[in-house]
Amino acid sequence: MLKQADLHTHTKASDGTCEPAENVRLAKEAGLAALAITDHDTVAGVAEAIEAGAKLGVEVIPGVEVSSVGNGQDIHVLGYFVPYEDQAFQERLVSLRETRHQRNQLLIARLQELGIAITLENVYRRKEGTDKNIGRPHIAEELVELGVVATIQEAFDKYLGKGAAAYVNPPRITPQEAITLIKQAGGVAVLAHPGLYDDDELVRELIAFGLDGIEVNHPDNDELQKLRYSKWATEHGLIMTGGSDFHGWRGEEPFHAMLGSHTASLDAVEQLREVARRRKREKV
Repeated sequence: MLKQADLHTHTKASDGTCEPAENVRLAKEAGLAALAITDHDTVAGVAEAIEAGAKLGVEVIPGVEVSSVGNGQDIHVLGYFVPYEDQAFQERLVSLRETRHQRNQLLIARLQELGIAITLENVYRRKEGTDKNIGRPHIAEELVELGVVATIQEAFDKYLGKGAAAYVNPPRITPQEAITLIKQAGGVAVLAHPGLYDDDELVRELIAFGLDGIEVNHPDNDELQKLRYSKWATEHGLIMTGGSDFHGWRGEEPFHAMLGSHTASLDAVEQLREVARRRKREKV
């Protein structure tokens, strides 16, 4: 079996439960050659992961998952080989996290309107540190602890997921702006988990706008979707990526899927690298 890369994982820097170095250790145990750290709207976990990767012989690709809104729903764009040490890029991500905080406030308010005794303060206590990059999984954990739901999945199905009772979407950058942000920084823009959106027209619009790649192999893409996205990638010269969307554990189960369970080829990694190199040359 050829060595593979998991190009979509999260850490405690956003809404994962593992330290960045732990993701690298799991990648090593899974026999992966490369791993991307793609936390939501932050690159805070990248440096630690790169250091761990150097010790364990796993290439760590600096990444980010940028939050945006298109056609009334969350659309996520993955950025690869982003300039994680660049101050201007980090400051741009800060503004995206501020919007995430606004979304959390609206979500909590909606849940309170539904008669649920949940507070923003208690949700934010779930995460250590001053830069509290809180996401819906943290709110879901609080709902489980309060006894409102039995599982994280039930929290999303009933309250937090698209179309659920408390789902809200404050104004955010568009997916097109997310693509532009990543590319202007010198990174490579890939549409995350397109199967979640149930909006192939939007996917095709974003391909036409200038996506570099599409996440074909993801736990939320069914087999027919994978075939369709592979076909579109071939037609439009896009890089086909894959990743587990690992967020650590919620209870004893991995959330979304176990690290290494969904992967991309090392050829895809080289294609991403070459696009990033070309962008860097063009910026000089």
